[in-house]
This record gives sequence, C-alpha cells and structure tokens, in this order.
Amino acid sequence: MSDAIRTGGCQCGSVRFRIRGELGRPSICHCRMCQKQFGSFFSALVTAPKDGIEWTRDEPSYFQSSVNIDRGFCPKCGTPLTYRHPGGLEIAIGAFDDRSDLAPRIQVNYQARLPWVDTIFDQPVHNDQDYYARQEQIISFQHPDHETEQWPSAGHWA
Repeated sequence: MSDAIRTGGCQCGSVRFRIRGELGRPSICHCRMCQKQFGSFFSALVTAPKDGIEWTRDEPSYFQSSVNIDRGFCPKCGTPLTYRHPGGLEIAIGAFDDRSDLAPRIQVNYQARLPWVDTIFDQPVHNDQDYYARQEQIISFQHPDHETEQWPSAGHWA
C-alpha cells in the first residue's frame, strides 16, 4: 500500500474520511457478523494506520456488535464503513474513492463462508444492452468518488 493520501466515504456523502500513512492488509471476512453488517456474502476491509484517519465530514455512528467490536456506519444512509477492535480500525474497501489497488490478500473466518461463495464468479454474465442503456438514464444521488466542497450540491439533505 502506498503512503499517499486516500479519501473516501459513504454513499450519500454525509461521512467522509482522509487517510495518511500506509494501509495494512486488505482482507475478506466471512464471519456472520460481517455478513450481517454488510448485508452481503462477506466484508472487504483494509487496516487503517494508527492515528492516520481524519473524518472530514461528519463521523460514523457505531453499533457494538460484540464485547470488543464496534461497527461504524453512516447515520444518514446506513453505508457500512468501519470495523473497530482493540487492535485498531479497519475501513470498508468499497468506501474508498480509489479501490483499484486494494485487492484482498487474505480471507479470515473462512470456515464460516457460505458454501457457494467459491463459485459466484463462475455464473453467467448478464449482457442485455437495453438493460445497461436504461441504467445510464438513472439520475444518481450518490456522492462521487472524489472530494467535494459541498454535498449534496443543493446544500441540504432530503
């Protein structure tokens, strides 16, 4: 991981962060708590440098999921953002503006994975061009993958 400054945040743009310093190992976690937090098959997280994260626009709210673990999320849109434990803080890889070099290098809690996870990318690819043309017509209210001076652009939340 590079020492460059990295940015990211939630889907609606209410919570934003800036990270200075080298990121730790990117990972996939298959535990049931991560499945529930992300509403998905697993979580994808990367370790933040100690004291290297700055919340630049609001901060996550936290849910204590177990004795030593807090899970952070955006209080407005619900985007899962963090996994906080006694050893540090991990950030959801999908929350980074640039995720291109954050490919997971290890899987944890592998024994808890869903049995079909190993084959999900063997499934057919949907190639209906009309479907993709319709998707391009959607007006997105999602925060863009870069810093903004003001968000939402209208200056207020719905």
